[in-house]
Amino acid sequence: METYIRIAVQKKGRLSEDSLRLIRECGIRFNNGKGALKAKSEDFPMEFLFLRDDDIPGYVADGVADLGIIGENVAVEKGKNIEVIKELGFSKCRLSLAVPREVEYNGIKDLDGGHIATSYPVLLGKYLKEQGVSASIHEISGSVEIAPGIGLADAVCDIVSTGSTLLSNGLKEVESIFKSQAVMVATPGLSAEKKALLDKFLFRIDAVQRAKRKKYIMMNAPDNALDEIERVLPGAKSPTITPLKNKGWSSVQAVINEDDFWEVIEALKNAGAEDILVTPIEKMVF
Repeated sequence: METYIRIAVQKKGRLSEDSLRLIRECGIRFNNGKGALKAKSEDFPMEFLFLRDDDIPGYVADGVADLGIIGENVAVEKGKNIEVIKELGFSKCRLSLAVPREVEYNGIKDLDGGHIATSYPVLLGKYLKEQGVSASIHEISGSVEIAPGIGLADAVCDIVSTGSTLLSNGLKEVESIFKSQAVMVATPGLSAEKKALLDKFLFRIDAVQRAKRKKYIMMNAPDNALDEIERVLPGAKSPTITPLKNKGWSSVQAVINEDDFWEVIEALKNAGAEDILVTPIEKMVF
């Protein structure tokens, strides 16, 4: 019987979209029709379960799913017996404390003896204990932001990405207590066969992620500028240099980091590079 690996993915929302995009960029095709809760890849031994994000840690811990993609905040909050095996770099957010805009806030001690509403009592409780603050925690499954307005709590602790939801509900962010991103989790003790499939999957993810952080650049440059151009190319083992038909000129090709892009381009132009062409990289395998 063919060995396959089963992965649980959030069934809807931004995290789901980003997760499925990454999987497809890894060359794994599947058909998740509208409302489908299960799917199988056409060209990789992988099966998909589409679940609520809060349920994924339990499914992975119980071995129903071998892998799961969830927010790091959910992985820590649920406290299940699962292994975080890969940080995925998307769906970044933070768990923050917020109070009504009109409230004067001078520090975390202002919440001592107060009431805080949250969907993350474990993370919040840990933070308050570390800060030496004693507050009553009211666990709410959703619409946390409404709690101060109806007199249920003095403050809220919720996931924040842009902060627009807080603002629209008359709240202001005052403390960031946990930074989160999408992570891949796994059932401890996968079989050797499933571990081999996981390694292949992670290899593909690494190639996709590495490419997203890089740009491929091509340029023309006078030969007397080549030493300086090679010097300003960060991380390049050695650029590809090809003589042009015009004497005294060469074509230079290299890979640069996305974070260094504008500084490098400016330095290359100052060094004498011309006709600089920049293209994205789809995959990058070492």
